[in-house]
Amino acid sequence: MSDIALRTVGLGKMYRIGAERESYRTLRDTLARAAKRPIERIRHPGAATHVSEELWALRDIDLEVKHGEVLGIIGRNGSGKSTLLKVLTRITEPTEGRVEIRGRVASLLEVGTGFHTELTGRENIQLNGAILGMTRVEIRQKFDEIVEFSEISRFLDTPVKRYSSGMYVRLAFAVAAHLEPEILLVDEVLAVGDAAFQKKCLGKMEDVASEGRTVLFVSHNMATILSLCSEAIWLDAGRIVCRDGAKEAVGQYMESARSEQHVPLIERTDRGGNGDILLTSISVQSVRGGDSDPSVRCTDRLRIDVTYRAPRTLRRPRFSISINDYSNAGIYWMDSDCTGGFPEELPAEGLVSCVTGPINVAPGQCFINLAVWGSSGLADHVQYAYNLDVEADDFFGTGKLPPPESSLCLIEQTWRAQA
Repeated sequence: MSDIALRTVGLGKMYRIGAERESYRTLRDTLARAAKRPIERIRHPGAATHVSEELWALRDIDLEVKHGEVLGIIGRNGSGKSTLLKVLTRITEPTEGRVEIRGRVASLLEVGTGFHTELTGRENIQLNGAILGMTRVEIRQKFDEIVEFSEISRFLDTPVKRYSSGMYVRLAFAVAAHLEPEILLVDEVLAVGDAAFQKKCLGKMEDVASEGRTVLFVSHNMATILSLCSEAIWLDAGRIVCRDGAKEAVGQYMESARSEQHVPLIERTDRGGNGDILLTSISVQSVRGGDSDPSVRCTDRLRIDVTYRAPRTLRRPRFSISINDYSNAGIYWMDSDCTGGFPEELPAEGLVSCVTGPINVAPGQCFINLAVWGSSGLADHVQYAYNLDVEADDFFGTGKLPPPESSLCLIEQTWRAQA
């Protein structure tokens, strides 16, 4: 037991969907309402009653994590990953079961979580250190290192309510990682930061893990999970489907994701975003000499058609398409904001097309992820929206076909030798 940093037993979290929101009532009000209810049912037998539905975001989670272990948590949108971290950090109480934690916990879950918006960055560093149980001397010893890592020294005495989301993440991660917690919980909020800072954060988490501290890391980036984590758990519908080595768990999850491709895009429930716009279908054709073909070769250009619908006209919409490898690492990224000329306004329902240059992707299996942004942020996001099987082709013009899964991309090359 001494080597266990974190344990859950029969952990469950239930939310009630459609439950009637009520204002605060006194005990007298509650008793009076209970007494009147039978009379109201007799007087109005046909009156509709408010129906609510139970949703178990987590169910029967039995989990043990040892000191020094780096555990990845993977799963589709809505599978319970973020809820699990919120329960472990005591942001939300479990409905059933129990959690045992041995050591100080620091977390980075949502932008600004744990910060007091009226306080400055300097004051929030001190506040978070105090919450973690650190002395003023310990906080002072780490203070300069935190500020240097976060790269926001110019805004240190500015209230954090004026910070951008990127500045929030920089400071929040710096505080969480440097105040020497025994257990570090990180959600995919790191995706808000730029690429250089993400790399910096991943390097810091590797340092934290090498120091014998425990890390639980939620991510949709399977390449990051494979490089950072020794083990991983796969959550689906609030339950642990499997726990295994990172490679084995990711393999099972990706195999399941591949089977999801048979579900029409409009019926997919594992989607993110605020729902203002709904991506309804996707089709992919190769373009060869002006003709279209459903088969895709490694030298082809692609035409990707995506349909959408929304309750109103779209103003300044942004569509994004990425082609990712088996581990969900990006190969290509296309964005309607990048090339210019995309309409500032679109009808409430329609079709958007993207035509690529030659993809030069090595033979094998890829996935296409979709996203769309509206005026109020990310509206819809579907991972593994389309399964792309790339066939071999005479890329080099020599009759020699590149071997399957040899690399991510192919490149033109010239070889010479001198005697």
